[in-house]
Amino acid sequence: MELRHLRYLIAVAETGSLTVAAERRLHTSQPSLSRQIRDLEDQVGVELLSRSARGVELTAAGKAFIDHARLALTQVDAAVEAARRAAQPAKQRFALGFLTGQEMTWLPDAMHILRDELPNVDVTVSSDYSPELAEGLVRGKLDLALMRAEPDFDLTYQVVSQEPLVVLMPSDHPLTSRDAIRPQELVGEPFIAMASKAKVLRRVIDDYLARSGVQITPTQCVDNPAMVMSLVASTRGVTLIPAYVENLMPLSVVGRPLAGEVPTIDLAIGYSKANRSPVLKLFLSRVDELIARVAERRVRPRSDDRQTRAE
Repeated sequence: MELRHLRYLIAVAETGSLTVAAERRLHTSQPSLSRQIRDLEDQVGVELLSRSARGVELTAAGKAFIDHARLALTQVDAAVEAARRAAQPAKQRFALGFLTGQEMTWLPDAMHILRDELPNVDVTVSSDYSPELAEGLVRGKLDLALMRAEPDFDLTYQVVSQEPLVVLMPSDHPLTSRDAIRPQELVGEPFIAMASKAKVLRRVIDDYLARSGVQITPTQCVDNPAMVMSLVASTRGVTLIPAYVENLMPLSVVGRPLAGEVPTIDLAIGYSKANRSPVLKLFLSRVDELIARVAERRVRPRSDDRQTRAE
């Protein structure tokens, strides 16, 4: 008994006709199909089809046989697919995460490092708040992320850059006339503070203001950089924020450097030590190259240029 015998019987049963099954389904002659069905019945030892003026129907034995025949063919098809998958393994997956906005700076060079692996690796990219990135790393949804070093997660971090904080304000704010702004000059201004999802940044800002002897009560607390800039523009407020956000600013908002000892916040690569991905291992071995490439080509917009554009 061969698999083609089973396929022939199923085709005849489904069409109800030897002629239709032969011509439209099996692309063989009707006499040849009839012989194949007789051979199958001889091997089984019972009649599987009954022929009448109304066409061809399964006998009771045929109905019992065909269910097993369909199952056998399904298992054979599954075996073939499994063999093909084994011969051509699925691509490896590598999931990159970025603190929202940082992908503009880091993604091109990260993809350059992975360039030689791309034919064999499916790379996915996402951006999110730092705590959500940390959660993704812990749960195995991400392999590596450019983020803050979140202290509440069991992850490994490697600092890749230290970003200075700058003052964000409306483009027509009186403080825009300053080349650099002392923290004391922020007292009395509506202050937009970072909320809980940006607690690493919030801690850096709070520590800086405390060291400077400045007490400021926030008028708003938000997480999203876009919302920060919107509130700065709409409420004529000010805020302290990492300098990379200047790359995202609308013309209604400008940045100015801080005077004196400027606070910085670390940007780090985060990953789980439990992750055994060979692509992750490759990426980590070339982190120094990544840092050098970004440092070489990164050119931040000058604040005075932005002011000129705004005017």
